Amino acid sequence: MKIVTFNIRCDFGQDGANNFCFRKPLILEKLRREQPDVICFQEVLPHVAVWLKESLWDYYVIGCGRSAALEDEQMAVAYRKDRLNLIQMETFWLSETPCTPGSRYPKQSACPRTGTEAVLEELASKRVFRLVNVHLDHEQADARERGLRQVLAKVAKPALFPSAPVVIAGDMNAEPDSPEMAVLRGSPFTNAAEGTGATYHGYGKDTPCAIDYILTRGFACGKVEKWTEQRDGVYLSDHYPVCAVLE
Repeated sequence: MKIVTFNIRCDFGQDGANNFCFRKPLILEKLRREQPDVICFQEVLPHVAVWLKESLWDYYVIGCGRSAALEDEQMAVAYRKDRLNLIQMETFWLSETPCTPGSRYPKQSACPRTGTEAVLEELASKRVFRLVNVHLDHEQADARERGLRQVLAKVAKPALFPSAPVVIAGDMNAEPDSPEMAVLRGSPFTNAAEGTGATYHGYGKDTPCAIDYILTRGFACGKVEKWTEQRDGVYLSDHYPVCAVLE
């Protein structure tokens, strides 16, 4: 099973030659060539969500905006129609009140943060797995740690298919040796993206760092790679998407 985490970059027209309108053809070309089973997108604005649904013909795209009005960025999950069946889906907020849209931790940036959780059945094998797509806070380490602990607790003892394998994918806004990521060292999760190096690059301009993860429990990773394509200085995004083949 091929799973990708892909921070697609908020499209506010702020990136010049790397504005989303110029990246679209490269993104579609790559996705159609690779045909991943699941793509976990972060920073998906409403008009980009519409574009994904219109352009990724072979996929269903699920998720909703993070604001109280269900607008703004979403953690969209795209999954192949012919390979996977959706059993359950939930959006939850990284906060003390996860069922309250727009809620945040007290010590956090102004941006609400969400997770999109999906229970999926692989049609060929009839096996079920759980997936969470998440984007942790970009300003406060405390919020990142609390958010990660919340996600780990949520998938630890679910009511439905409690023994199913789990994938937690997304932009954690923290490198593996950051204090807030220490919680992973005591967890049953393995980072399939480990060893791929820096994933955020800011279109080749900013200080690179490794902040994109594919955490797995109950899967073996057969192959993992970054998608580093660019064409005439135009990248897929300001992050390199990470693709893992899981068994």
